[in-house]
Amino acid sequence: MAVLIIASVAAVDWRSAVTATVASRDAMIRILGSPKPNPSLGDEAQTFDRLIGSWDADFSFPQPDGSARHKKGELHFGWVMDGHAVQDLWIGYPTGNQKDRTIGTTFRFFDTKLKQWRIVFINPQFNYVVTTQGGREGDNIVLQGSDSDGLPIRWIFREITSQAFHWTGEKSHDGGKTWVLEEDHHMRRRAG
Repeated sequence: MAVLIIASVAAVDWRSAVTATVASRDAMIRILGSPKPNPSLGDEAQTFDRLIGSWDADFSFPQPDGSARHKKGELHFGWVMDGHAVQDLWIGYPTGNQKDRTIGTTFRFFDTKLKQWRIVFINPQFNYVVTTQGGREGDNIVLQGSDSDGLPIRWIFREITSQAFHWTGEKSHDGGKTWVLEEDHHMRRRAG
């Protein structure tokens, strides 16, 4: 009888320890997320609010020979930090000899002094960090900055509807006179 009581107490202690560990890991994620944009953003919230949610991605990378390398993946956008910022996850599924998925995150906030959205994209697998800034231009969202090699880049969200959008990443090798398409991605909102 004593063995059963000790075993029961040990099991309860073990479950409590596991629950506490999981809860502490999940706490940051729960606290980070926000259900809606902060009212202080006003109309600027609409710039990225229309992208909030989960998307299935068809990533395309044009090659110099005119072909394109394709990869499937997903995107997740959400309001964070009491609705003052938007964070996303770009996830590419493994292809060919790749064993791991690729994953990067973007953090974006509206800089009230610059009157522009400031963006930081991070992909730790490739030691890649890029910053851009910009905002709405008509129906598009246009962001410009410098790539890790110092060359100008331009990221454009276009053809944005409630169910789809098109994202392009371009680079200039002549100071912004001409642009080369390096990424051409199509997203479809996930059902449910």
